[in-house]
Amino acid sequence: MLTKKDLRQIKEHGLKVDTVVKQLETFQRGIPPAHIVTAASVGNGIEVIQKNDQNKLVDLYEKEKESLEIVKFVPASGAATRMFKFLHEFLNDFDPKEESLSKYLKRKDNDALNTFFNSLKEFPFVNEVRKKIRENYPDYKKSNKGQRCFYFVSTLLESQGLNFSNLPKGLIPFHKYKKYYTTAFEEQLYEAAFYAATRGEAHLHFTFSEKHVPYFKEEFESIKNRVTKKTKTEFHISYSFQKKETDTIAVNTNNKPFRDADENLIFRPSGHGALLENLNDVDADIVFVKNIDNVVAEDYVEEMAFYKKVLAGKLLWLQNKIFTYLEKLELEDVDVALLKEVKSFLWNELSIKDIPEERTQLMYILVRPLRVCGVVKNTGAPGGGPFWVKNEYGNTSLQIVEMSQIDTSDPHQRAIVNEATHFNPVDIVCGVRDCNGEAFDLKKYSDPHSGFITDKSIDGKPLKALELPGLWNGAMAKWNTAFVEVPLKTFNPVKTVNDLLKPAHRPKM
Repeated sequence: MLTKKDLRQIKEHGLKVDTVVKQLETFQRGIPPAHIVTAASVGNGIEVIQKNDQNKLVDLYEKEKESLEIVKFVPASGAATRMFKFLHEFLNDFDPKEESLSKYLKRKDNDALNTFFNSLKEFPFVNEVRKKIRENYPDYKKSNKGQRCFYFVSTLLESQGLNFSNLPKGLIPFHKYKKYYTTAFEEQLYEAAFYAATRGEAHLHFTFSEKHVPYFKEEFESIKNRVTKKTKTEFHISYSFQKKETDTIAVNTNNKPFRDADENLIFRPSGHGALLENLNDVDADIVFVKNIDNVVAEDYVEEMAFYKKVLAGKLLWLQNKIFTYLEKLELEDVDVALLKEVKSFLWNELSIKDIPEERTQLMYILVRPLRVCGVVKNTGAPGGGPFWVKNEYGNTSLQIVEMSQIDTSDPHQRAIVNEATHFNPVDIVCGVRDCNGEAFDLKKYSDPHSGFITDKSIDGKPLKALELPGLWNGAMAKWNTAFVEVPLKTFNPVKTVNDLLKPAHRPKM
């Protein structure tokens, strides 16, 4: 199936032939859907921490964090294109010379467009757009409303304007203050000072697309003094790219290697699961994981930071218990009471139900990376959630599962999804060092059988692509996990531009 030319191309791409062969076998075999047993819920895998205990966990974190190395890990490589999807449709569909705006809006019955055009003054980028419009369209003020709206959207998105459609989401203006606006990138720095800083310094690691690095560097230089002065914190930014050796081969509809017009193989980025390699390279005691677009205006940061500290305090409490148990289990003479206590801890705190009897096996379970995941009540938003999952060996464990992993054509599986009470907002605190301070090799704790096969196309030709196990799904499948309910107000992603009109993204002037 693979020619000498293929083998040379695989090697030049930084991939191993064995890896590509296994990927081709995966396409042939298929990836079975996740077998969800039931949705996790309060008292059944999800903990609700009462206020008094929250304060104790925050105190524990505050007490211990100054002696720890802490990094905030922010996946930030995505372009902002989808954020403006309905505006792209407007540009493609509306001709101001042929139709009035009011007729178009009535014909399309598009609430998102109505909201956008009725709220232009409220967006943080409005002054930048107007400035560019004056440069590009001198006749703007003489134009009718439809033409003006067309100019505005065109200037906002296209290359002759602000080119927001091709910028990374992290560099889009999110919040408008009295004298300036801030991007999601700046807000990630600002909030890190409230919970991820130690000894007056905060370390953040961003996963960028390589082509966007100059823009982020330029942005950092322009905001560094402002955010440092406001927070009295020195910021250290590191970054990495999705590694080429995590790319996966594409196949045609017959599961044969997809080839371009020159008979070259096609390799594709393998989804956010590829970032496990990047996370594995982060050297820290505690890693906070949070998506680039889930930020709030400054007025709300202190409250958001409180719940980050709760999760981190919970992680430290669990970690302290685990390390103490491991120290005691190392001894030759272990009494029955200790074994019973450890089993109770695994059952009640880490929701592990398949518990072995032997001391060495208990130690094996305890020596794993640890994560505490904040989950919010389900709002019907697309994405994954916490479920009890049965693996191919018949063992049941708590996992974050994406909807694309579930066979919703199965009535029973669909019924379980419909009963789900909580959602994964990607609000995760990770303990990635063992009791000796040594870093875990995170790749050893991934489930290679939990990736995705998706349908794509190139130049109109259909192909199948393979995504690696998602970073917080299969890539962390064999971690010790605790789910903690956090308030819905901690989850404020910007999926469309109109989300910037929500209260969490509106500073109190």
